[in-house]
Amino acid sequence: MPPRVRPFCLEESRLRPYVPAFDLSFCCCVRASSSKTRGNGPHGTAGPTSWGERMFSKILIANRGEIACRVIRTARRMGIRTVAVFSDADRDALHVAQADEAVHIGPPPAAQSYLLIDRIVAACKQTGAEAVHPGYGFLSERAAFPRALEAEGIVFIGPNPGAIDAMGDKIESKKFAAAAKVSTVPGNLDVIESIDEAVRISDGIGYPVMMKASAGGGGKGMRIAWNAQEVAEGFARAKSEAASSFGDDRMFIEKFIVNPRHIEIQLLGDKHGNVIYLGERECSIQRRNQKVIEEAPSPLLDEATRKAMGEQSVALAKAVGYDSAGTVEFVAGQDRSFFFLEMNTRLQVEHPVTELVTGIDLVEQMIRVAAGEKLSITQADVTLTGWAVESRVYAEDPYRNFLPSTGRLVRYVPPAEGEEDGVTVRNDTGVVEGAEISMFYDPMIAKLVTHAPTRIEAIDAQAKALDAFLIDGIQPNIPFLTALMQHPRWREGRLSTGFIAEEFPDGFTGLSPDEDTKRVLASAAIAMDLVRRERLDNLDGRLRPSSGKWRENWVVRLDREMVPVRVPEGFAAVPIEIDVAVGEGASPVTVTSDWRPGDPLWRGRIGRDEVVVQVRTATSGVLLSHAGVTLFARVMTPEIARLDALMPVKVPPDLSRFLLCPMPGLVVSIAVAEDQEVKAGEVLAVVEAMKMENVLRAERDGKVAKINAKPGDSLAVDAVILEFA
Repeated sequence: MPPRVRPFCLEESRLRPYVPAFDLSFCCCVRASSSKTRGNGPHGTAGPTSWGERMFSKILIANRGEIACRVIRTARRMGIRTVAVFSDADRDALHVAQADEAVHIGPPPAAQSYLLIDRIVAACKQTGAEAVHPGYGFLSERAAFPRALEAEGIVFIGPNPGAIDAMGDKIESKKFAAAAKVSTVPGNLDVIESIDEAVRISDGIGYPVMMKASAGGGGKGMRIAWNAQEVAEGFARAKSEAASSFGDDRMFIEKFIVNPRHIEIQLLGDKHGNVIYLGERECSIQRRNQKVIEEAPSPLLDEATRKAMGEQSVALAKAVGYDSAGTVEFVAGQDRSFFFLEMNTRLQVEHPVTELVTGIDLVEQMIRVAAGEKLSITQADVTLTGWAVESRVYAEDPYRNFLPSTGRLVRYVPPAEGEEDGVTVRNDTGVVEGAEISMFYDPMIAKLVTHAPTRIEAIDAQAKALDAFLIDGIQPNIPFLTALMQHPRWREGRLSTGFIAEEFPDGFTGLSPDEDTKRVLASAAIAMDLVRRERLDNLDGRLRPSSGKWRENWVVRLDREMVPVRVPEGFAAVPIEIDVAVGEGASPVTVTSDWRPGDPLWRGRIGRDEVVVQVRTATSGVLLSHAGVTLFARVMTPEIARLDALMPVKVPPDLSRFLLCPMPGLVVSIAVAEDQEVKAGEVLAVVEAMKMENVLRAERDGKVAKINAKPGDSLAVDAVILEFA
């Protein structure tokens, strides 16, 4: 068995000079030969290669962001030099800084840079890169890419193009699976050209249906429709998203299984006919078909179902001569029945959870397989140890229906990585503080992964790590992720792909604080305030009631609620140690912390509990965030609290007569004209941001008085698109 994956620590590798790895148990740092011979395996599978006994000395990563940084880390450990590619928008990106070399490939839009095969090939030739890792997305599942590389004597670190043709295309993969007698979801596997045809096919299948892009992934180009009208409205949007995201607008339709679970099997194959499965991942927590939380293993499966799904996946992979890391995705019923959905012929976004429960570095295995090595792991070697949970940290505002949030990362403080007391924290990221979150690419900022002996321990570790993940400048989805970790249904493993829609039907407005959360925030607030007061008073040592400056009774305002707090004794300043009683008649508990004014995180112990609270300055107080709850906090004397309660509440202005742009984005279309009467629910405009098209609808009946934007305009958040009379 290969060594277990170490927690990836960004701080160890950031901007570090290239240092060759001389541990020959990991790799042989010998330059790969450019001469190759390929056999004629099934479906174009590569046969044995003359370069199979030599490792690459330099590889190019045809991607950006966190996955490019992820590949660089493993390549560096293997003693392989790396080449990054970048667009104008990524000139100062982290993956560019971490790579040994970097090549500029074009303007920000992916269609003019990362999706251009000739630019990637030219970058390889310019730098002498012997192989290319595609990451995921972009060119990773386009068979033309490995064929173009092969024509230039460059190795593709991924499956052979024949396997990509057979399984990478979602329509063709379903046909192939059906012919191989693999259970598939009922649907129409032919490309659908028009809205009328889509409606007719959907009527025949029966609602609900799923419209999907043939070349899709990541939730792009997908829509669920519950009736013919939703098919008519959603088909064009999905088709347009597919064209802009993948350069391929082919669509197909299949039956949508109600209350399903999304489970996928990780595969690993080599060029010698060996294929194994590395257990499963459950990815049922999704929003708009985009995965939000993943875990391994699945709380649904038993060993018999896991084995059946794994063996079926291996059989399918062997039928197409699959020879790299890949994933077979299934829709599963609550009764553990399962149906083949598709095969992703690439590394998955959620691969870290598999790495942490198996101890196998998938990127390393992909590189070794591409170099012609046989798998050193057999199926009997694969064991699943503990539980791993991954949260996708997106630049999306959960309080505004998850609309994209772009801009500069004014503050970016991820939780510390490493292993302690059997719990591992890993953060795969592609940004640093000061980086710009662009509207041109996927909104993912990082993937936060925790591993622990049990599922609940992994979830609790994830919640604590999310509390310590501080991002300012843009609005991330961290409050929502933290709230999910507290959700009873999630913690019990009662999942489905409809989980978010069912549990948050009106969107996310934040959690209402329970008594325990209020106790935590009030305790942290009084502890911080006393440290500030001690600094302002310029006192040393221990404050005592007899000094005349000590006060036992306080009030902590949490938003509009006044919480009485009693501090019966004095305190030691920094680190602070204080007894605090929150609420009328409550018994005091000991609060300790080494927090100092200006620290963005308050870390401490309240009673027996270790607590992390995010701290942001606000007028006359602070904003405190913990366990998915953010509240304004102000510490006052009881006398001031009585006066504060009399202050009027500021009412926000009425902006209902304006259609405001909900996120920074590009205006795709304006669907109305000036002086036009509109009805509630009618489409007003479409705005694209981060490869997703967002339809803006009228909230009430009205008349359009003025239009302030036109297709092609780039708008800031809250820019006025149109005005109503």
